[in-house]
Amino acid sequence: MLYYFDFTVWFKLLRLVGQEPNSRRRRGLYKLLLLHVPLRAAFTAVCFFLDGILFPGLWRTRVKTPVFIIGHARSGTTLAHRLMDADERFSTFKYYELLLPSLLQKKLVRLAAWIDAHLLGRALERRLQAWEKRKFGPMQHIHKMGLTIPEEDDLLYFNSCASGFWLTKLPYMSELDFFHIDQRPAASRRRMMKFYKECVRRQLYLNGSDRIHLSKNPTYCGRVESLIEAFPDARFVILYRNPHETIPSLLKLLNVGWKLQGNLSEDRIRQSNQVMTGLSYESYLHPLAVLERHPETPRAVIDYRRLTTDPKGTIEDVYRDLGLDITPAFASFLEAEAARTRKHETEHRYSLAEFGLDDAEIRARLAPLFEQFHWDEDVPAAQHKDKEKELAHA
Repeated sequence: MLYYFDFTVWFKLLRLVGQEPNSRRRRGLYKLLLLHVPLRAAFTAVCFFLDGILFPGLWRTRVKTPVFIIGHARSGTTLAHRLMDADERFSTFKYYELLLPSLLQKKLVRLAAWIDAHLLGRALERRLQAWEKRKFGPMQHIHKMGLTIPEEDDLLYFNSCASGFWLTKLPYMSELDFFHIDQRPAASRRRMMKFYKECVRRQLYLNGSDRIHLSKNPTYCGRVESLIEAFPDARFVILYRNPHETIPSLLKLLNVGWKLQGNLSEDRIRQSNQVMTGLSYESYLHPLAVLERHPETPRAVIDYRRLTTDPKGTIEDVYRDLGLDITPAFASFLEAEAARTRKHETEHRYSLAEFGLDDAEIRARLAPLFEQFHWDEDVPAAQHKDKEKELAHA
């Protein structure tokens, strides 16, 4: 299997970098795209090719009944992933493993970690921890990240220039589309998904070929059809949370990241926010529309409110819907989670008006889901009073 690299997007990224007004930022992005990314991709391509020679057992490894956790960003996909990942039958990618998808690369990292622990007094580990603090520190209060923390599989495509994570660096959402994979030509879609399947196969070889791949990716809401094509026995877990909470929360996360980069025009950020809002509606609607065409595909639907108040009962229902049994060890873990669960209250409150979001449009676009999940009951009392005042003055 050859390494996957999206040259079309790479050239487009180079063109967009040329439009950056800040010369320092422009130079940094050119360095990333013209030096770092090609070197990383070339090294990974060589290692990827060598995997099949150095690890012949890889050819006997199969991906069976993978589970994909999807849903709009900020809807509880991370929490659901963390809970299910506690079941030892599952296999996941850690952050660093996504950036180093080759088996050879992972083996070299593990060798380096052993040398550091036994011969270097963990000097390398301390330096990496300091780097993590600088890299992820400003965003940790919104989304916890770290080199050894499971992360979204889409990061596998970063050095291939095919990952939505590039939008955190170049918010040109009207020109860069990493969401609508299901709408791409069949050949392009198959090549992209074949690479993903090969990466998953390598991870299973590393973690245990008898394990089940467990993935958490909000952006995969736009590639459910492609996932079913690549993994006919796939199973899905779909998270749903009130869009009044998820959409502004996601926009806040993106805007914080963009503003940390400095000197991004307000007009470009506003345009990207508008595109992201449109994608948000699709994230809610597209997965179920696809799955309706595939009634044979197992799926479980999670209401975020129940997940945060009754994680044990919620996960038990998910396992039932997916045809999974709960092992004694995992049952004990769920009991412990249930014992310490308290009703979740987010520390952040986001205004729809802050991002130009229209309450009426959200309700109209997602009306069936508002009815199904009774989201109107979540609206704070203050907002109800504001609505009453609006009606009184209408």
